[in-house]
Amino acid sequence: MSNWFETKVRYDKMMENGMQKKVNEPYMVDALSFTEAEARTIEELTPFISGDFSISAVKRTNISEIFWDETADKWYHVKVNFITLDEKTAVEKKTTTHILVAANDFRGALDNFMEGMKGTMADFEIASIAETNIMDVYKAKLSKTEAAPEA
Repeated sequence: MSNWFETKVRYDKMMENGMQKKVNEPYMVDALSFTEAEARTIEELTPFISGDFSISAVKRTNISEIFWDETADKWYHVKVNFITLDEKTAVEKKTTTHILVAANDFRGALDNFMEGMKGTMADFEIASIAETNIMDVYKAKLSKTEAAPEA
């Protein structure tokens, strides 16, 4: 199971008009601890950011799953309610889950989410879909000994 951390990176970004602007951009990283999340963010961003940058915040998120789309350039937060029925009391119970979906637009986010949920036996309803300001998401890097064997 993944532990997703949101890290915020502060640096001077060159804008399209040639001006430099201080920005604080969020990234998602799969890590085991806050320290690893910070180290992985630094490792991933060092080739792309010229000059000094710092990690201004690291926080654990409640994201339980991520639906990937390599062609997408935006990330959407989908809040899903899974509906279960208590057999004893016959009362409906809703359990909220948070999923991050890559897509180019809102409709694409809905389509990618529904594609990711294909084959799910549980009843669910979408509570909300919102575009996030997350710049990029970095999966865990598994060593060769931890990686699953290829079939």
